Amino acid sequence: MSLASHVPLHAPSVNVGNESLVSQYSQYRSPAQTFEFFDFAFSQRDQAQLLADIERRPTDAAFAYIVTPNVDHVVRIQRKRSDLWPIYRNAWITLCDSRILGKLAQRAGVPLTVVPGSDLTVALLRDIVQADDRIAIIGGNPAMVDTLRQRFGLSQLIHHDPPMGFIHDAHATQNAVRFAIVARARYVFIAVGSPQQEMLAYRISRTGQAVGVGLCIGASLQFLTEEQARAPRILQRLCLEWLFRLTRDPRRLWRRYLVDGPLIFRIFRQWQRRRAK
Repeated sequence: MSLASHVPLHAPSVNVGNESLVSQYSQYRSPAQTFEFFDFAFSQRDQAQLLADIERRPTDAAFAYIVTPNVDHVVRIQRKRSDLWPIYRNAWITLCDSRILGKLAQRAGVPLTVVPGSDLTVALLRDIVQADDRIAIIGGNPAMVDTLRQRFGLSQLIHHDPPMGFIHDAHATQNAVRFAIVARARYVFIAVGSPQQEMLAYRISRTGQAVGVGLCIGASLQFLTEEQARAPRILQRLCLEWLFRLTRDPRRLWRRYLVDGPLIFRIFRQWQRRRAK
């Protein structure tokens, strides 16, 4: 099967513009109790429970997506991108991807379970996904997708790689949305970076025409295929994964981790003051 980015020529015409938005938020609400932290509704599920929730979901159920906010997401949305709130509030499941957020929540008395998206992705592919499940990947490259196909024996894996900055191009965004609709995949791995992946997942869900579970997973597949190195477990446990990534790619990540990231502590104090009122 070709891994080239494509939309099948025989695909039916679909409307992916704003006019096709469904009238309500997703009908598939989180199966878990949620806790509000930094104004995100985090799902209180451990990894095993989440995998069971995902596996139980009917294959033809309307598209619903999972988001995995970390410090970068929280700072972005709290400081300059309030327009992203509906995207996160519409998610089927919201997971805490950050041990730093987990520590802050613990300090505030919020029982927040940390489930890194990269760990969930590995467990899903290893333990839940069947060889004949229809899988769609948006983002990444053909070599990465081929590695996944061979490693997990995936016989129905299709791939679409939108161009850089696609979310600012209406035509490219529509192509990505249409790909997800036509794919009829049980699992849709969206790996185009944040906030593009969350924006795309929201757009797909609002058409009301797609099925499956969308997972906004960032670089998780690159970690899995070893295209990118993930921090050693000891650094993860010490909440220093950010430092490992910074040393690997300082030119791209210095502002995120040295300028924007520390703002989380100011945001936390502000959140505590609002909460105390």
